Amino acid sequence: MANVAVIGSQWGDEGKGKIVDWLSSRADVVVRFQGGHNAGHTLVIDGNVYKLHLLPSGIVRKGKLSVIGNGVVIDPWALMKEIDTLRGQGVEISPDSLMLAENANLILPVHQALDQALEAARGKGQIGTTGRGIGPAYEDKVSRRGIRVCDLDDKDLLREKLENLMLHHNALLKGLGADPINPGQVYDDLVQISGEIQQYAAPVWRVLDEKRKAGAKILFEGAQGIMLDVDHGTYPFVTSSNTVAASAASGAGVGPRVVGHVLGITKAYTTRVGAGPFPTELHDEVGQRLGERGKEFGTTTGRKRRCGWFDAALVRQSVKVAGIDGIALTKLDVLDGMDEIKICVGYKLDGEVVDYLPAGQAAQAKLEPVYEVIEGWQESTFGARSWADLPAAAIKYVRRVEELIETPVTLLSTSPERDDTILMKDPFQDS
Repeated sequence: MANVAVIGSQWGDEGKGKIVDWLSSRADVVVRFQGGHNAGHTLVIDGNVYKLHLLPSGIVRKGKLSVIGNGVVIDPWALMKEIDTLRGQGVEISPDSLMLAENANLILPVHQALDQALEAARGKGQIGTTGRGIGPAYEDKVSRRGIRVCDLDDKDLLREKLENLMLHHNALLKGLGADPINPGQVYDDLVQISGEIQQYAAPVWRVLDEKRKAGAKILFEGAQGIMLDVDHGTYPFVTSSNTVAASAASGAGVGPRVVGHVLGITKAYTTRVGAGPFPTELHDEVGQRLGERGKEFGTTTGRKRRCGWFDAALVRQSVKVAGIDGIALTKLDVLDGMDEIKICVGYKLDGEVVDYLPAGQAAQAKLEPVYEVIEGWQESTFGARSWADLPAAAIKYVRRVEELIETPVTLLSTSPERDDTILMKDPFQDS
């Protein structure tokens, strides 16, 4: 059996929640390995809707171990609120079902204040942050001044680290015209919540090694998408962590060989939330139709998503950068009823055609899509569970996507329901 890493191949919001839930029913351990509560996964199970932000998707299933890895930045108050919400929906959560990496960094109120003040100061140059403190928390991590879960064990050290942290950040807040944060208040608030957080803390790297040796199937769950990767995405309109599959190893505390099969979740069209380049974005009735039929509103922010045609050049690049072995194509049913469908196969840049997304910010802003037109279909694909249920034109579309991105479609999703899935290859099976 192979372990599986699930990542988004576009700008996030590809429908990872359903696919991860589908896979988590077959896994023993589910690990979140990067990002923070800026992520959003919606699960629909037996008619019940669960909205997750920090917690791994396996948390809603009995008998599964859910792990928040060291690559995640954790807002302790947001985490406890999410746990309380799920408990209110009948989900049992205990240290037997949930573990936090003791070396994971925390998001504090000062990080949110900085995030929002910095974004406001950018004016028209805003990058579209969610304002939840993710970026500033990662900045503190790499600057070696962050507060980690394990720091909650040592109250004297915690107070000292908080005072040093606030000395740095309050000067910046003052310069931005924002109110300073009282380190004593943050200390008191952390001490008050520390007991609730510490009960889940563990050396998860060791637990994962033990599970691996025992033959457990591990699912590594990513957040956002590859085009939001801080290195490989549309910088600076990106998130603050590496979203590629390689981060599953470093963000969980396992060796790279443990990760196994890499499954890229890919929407049958393209969406994006917030600012940044989007070559295939549609500002017409077709774009509006995609948004309405696809219910394109962010799980975390509620923001309306920008919509456009499928960008094969972009996904092909994601496949190569992240080492994707196969994709799960989602929301095919949103394309039902269209006379024709366009696929971006490259871009025009200063009069020349390029087949990849250049790294330069100015170049990305000037890209014009080069389209290939595919015949649409009038029949419904909603809820299809086999190839026989799909119209011929829809199958042709899927096959053309495979050719253009140079990767097979191993899963095909046709509705938000978990069982409305066509499986070509089980990612947990060794090739």
